[in-house]
Amino acid sequence: MSEDFLPYSRQWIEDEDVEAVVEALRSAIISQGLRLEEFEKAFASKTDAAFAIGVSSGTAALHTMCSVANLGPGDEVILPALTFASSANAILYTGATPVFVDIDPATLCMDANLTQAAVTTRTKAIVAVDFAGHPAPYHELREIADRAGLLLLADSAHSAGGLYNDRPVGSIADLTAFSFNPVKNMTSAEGGMVTTNNPDFAKRARMFRTHGMTREPELLESDSPGSWYFEQQFLGFNYKLSELHAALGMAQLTRLDRFNRRRSELAAAYIDRLSDVSLELPSFTENGLHTWHLFVVRVKNAMDRARIFGALRESGFGVQVHYIPVPMHPHFRRLGYSMHGLPVTADYYERAISLPLHPRMTAEDLGRVVTALRDQLGA
Repeated sequence: MSEDFLPYSRQWIEDEDVEAVVEALRSAIISQGLRLEEFEKAFASKTDAAFAIGVSSGTAALHTMCSVANLGPGDEVILPALTFASSANAILYTGATPVFVDIDPATLCMDANLTQAAVTTRTKAIVAVDFAGHPAPYHELREIADRAGLLLLADSAHSAGGLYNDRPVGSIADLTAFSFNPVKNMTSAEGGMVTTNNPDFAKRARMFRTHGMTREPELLESDSPGSWYFEQQFLGFNYKLSELHAALGMAQLTRLDRFNRRRSELAAAYIDRLSDVSLELPSFTENGLHTWHLFVVRVKNAMDRARIFGALRESGFGVQVHYIPVPMHPHFRRLGYSMHGLPVTADYYERAISLPLHPRMTAEDLGRVVTALRDQLGA
């Protein structure tokens, strides 16, 4: 990879991040300590959630969320076909069945009307996905969930710091999962978070990340013979977030709003400089704060996409396609899934290209992308 290669996203690490991690590394406790508690409290405050539970990855957050929601065999869970595979994998881990619906062509989030039509007597939950940082249609999805007695869950890996109708993402759904992978809007190197306002969900999530174990006196099923005593009460996983990761996440959280403002500035510049060419540009949301995790354009057709994608990669731009729709993956095809009934998602996938967008980009970086793209479009 050349020095002038411009990835579609990347982390922004500053001296204060490094110092926070070094300080944590020099501490006596580097796992399950006070830094994680501090990070969880700060993230809960940022999202206006009562509880935040740190875990080892975004996928761990999704798995924890689905397990805490008590999904299991015989349950159906509705989610958009346009998402990263881990959104659906987390459902499969519980034994429940993903049910894919199509997307709204403007927002690229799940279509609320199609979600309503997909509800059956076996439906247990809806998983909203804030695709590219655009908040899902939470108002409509909440109404659907409440009418049918369903849980509303959210995959908000793309939308840390986002808003919907002035409410922070993370406080709206019954459970919300976040990712802090290096390409996300903030990072803890690897890590994730689950937020909820339900104290029972929070207790179970904390146990789930530590093998289903607890030493909390009020939760023990047997009398404790001493302070060493703990119990495994159900089958959990080792999804702990270390003090080093928590220290980095805490430092990054203090700059999340600045990162997101810069992403918004870059998105506005892209839209201004590409509005006169033959491209379908992403839409702004009218009911919330878009965090612009991705800037996705849609070209005319699949042949154009392949040509333009290849040319931009050859020119040193790390364009990407987000995502291959989940039902197209061989594993899901073997489970019986297909793209039948998902025409908007299929059309999107044929034409989508994610352009570089991250807060470390300069105006010159963006200008180079625009020039190269316009050249390929003959504009």
